[in-house]
Amino acid sequence: MGSILNPASDNSFISLVKARDTRIFVDKTDFIAITNALLNTDGKLLAVTRPRRFGKTVTAHMLSAYYSKGYDGRNIFASLAIEEEKSYAEHLNRYNVLYVDMNSIKDKFVSYKADPSLYIEAVDDIVDFLQYLAVRELKEIQEYAALIASDPLIGRKSLSSALEIICRHNSGQFILIMDEWDLIYREYQYESALQEKFIEFLRGLFKSDDGVSSFALAYLTGILPIKKYNSQSALNGFDEYNMLTPGDYAPYFGFTDEEVARIVQSPGCRVSHQDLREWYEGYRIRGVDIYNPNSVCKAVSRSECISYWSKTSSNEEVVRLINMDFKGIKKDILDLIEGARVQFDFSNFQNDMVNIDDKDDVLSLLVCLGYFGCSDVPGDEDLKLAYVPNKEIRRALMGIIRKQDWYEKMDTIRRSESLLKAILELDGGTVAALIQEVHNSPAVSLLDYNDEASLTYCVMTGLLWSTLGKYIAHREEQAGKGRADLVYEPAVKGSTPLILIEFKYDASAEEAIQQIKTQEYFRRYTAQYRDVIIAGINYSTKTKDHQCLLERVT
Repeated sequence: MGSILNPASDNSFISLVKARDTRIFVDKTDFIAITNALLNTDGKLLAVTRPRRFGKTVTAHMLSAYYSKGYDGRNIFASLAIEEEKSYAEHLNRYNVLYVDMNSIKDKFVSYKADPSLYIEAVDDIVDFLQYLAVRELKEIQEYAALIASDPLIGRKSLSSALEIICRHNSGQFILIMDEWDLIYREYQYESALQEKFIEFLRGLFKSDDGVSSFALAYLTGILPIKKYNSQSALNGFDEYNMLTPGDYAPYFGFTDEEVARIVQSPGCRVSHQDLREWYEGYRIRGVDIYNPNSVCKAVSRSECISYWSKTSSNEEVVRLINMDFKGIKKDILDLIEGARVQFDFSNFQNDMVNIDDKDDVLSLLVCLGYFGCSDVPGDEDLKLAYVPNKEIRRALMGIIRKQDWYEKMDTIRRSESLLKAILELDGGTVAALIQEVHNSPAVSLLDYNDEASLTYCVMTGLLWSTLGKYIAHREEQAGKGRADLVYEPAVKGSTPLILIEFKYDASAEEAIQQIKTQEYFRRYTAQYRDVIIAGINYSTKTKDHQCLLERVT
């Protein structure tokens, strides 16, 4: 057993199974029943791509542990969902699995290149190196070594030829599982000759009848969809499921709402379902709401909902993309962060990180990277609507945007700063006028502006940028004799006034102010804060105007 052919060491899936009594474990082994149904069918070439930290590697490890002759799956899958499926025993550990972890291959290749004494003739790049390692492991099996040696046309690094002759002599089929298949397109993004060589290597595995028949299943996973050349997929035989065209496998990559509901019931969980939903859900894929699983696990284990996404290495890619000189891209990004949905055409996206020709390509790539979700545009299969899925991503994007040299020059940012300044200066007329502008902005104008909740959303959108890092917003905060609609609590006590806002719809700002006083909402805060500003905001459906009154209480 090797690191590529029938690996036998514990992997991330096996580690989770072993620790399922003490760690979060969501059983998605029923996905194996789906891949079992694809074995040796015209759907056996499968590519599923998702953003970082969406459980792709765990799933690949799960498939390896189930199919590979290197494992004893009876001990691994006992009492898991797949054990109840009819196909479970038929395929359990019956295949020779080629498990290719491209990150591991890259690390080994870097070490190989760093030591001239390791040089192997004609093994000059990572594609050569990958094939060499795989063929070398095949030769470690005596039967395979004899077959490979019997054919003078097989070079020591021709994996496709080696597999074909093995299978031609009835030595069993293989399953290929390749994790981070797109690494060369991301890590070697400007080396087009290497990329084409890699695609030719993959094509070589599947282009002939003998090649295709060598595999009972081929499963690719990564971040980017399969590369396009001349608008066609480079691997035409693969059924592909990605963030732009996700297909039906949404529940198996990420946590569903039902799964998170079970997680929060576990002993010791001190974060609420609602907080997890607000922070990490929002990727709505074919009608299924998906949470980022890595972030949910971290939030539960640390009892803290924050933006774990901000630690991902793809942030630098976002900086490059939003600073490309495409007209309107910066404003579109700001509008998306504020809650707008922006239409884009993904039909010409080449599925790589270099051929970015317009705003549509930028948005397409950011959807694949997980910074945006996307929904369909009825009647046009080439169009999508991008949106920011949750609070975690919004915070991560805001952190990136605030570091750009054009940040303070944007009208959206200036308006937000002006709105907070007007509140602090008790300038109700300016506040009302600025809220009217926010109401007419792309993030709000398409909403059904028909209740206090939509008015609350409008004001929070307007204050989004200016309060970041300065205030913590609380909606429906228990205070006095009821609940205050919206409270902005200073992140550092004493640094700035606490702001308490009550909303009215088709009433008056005076009534809102009076409710704050009658219900004594502010009494909860005056003991902690010397400076409290109360605001009453009303929207009239007759005049279509906003009204604002502000007072300072002590």
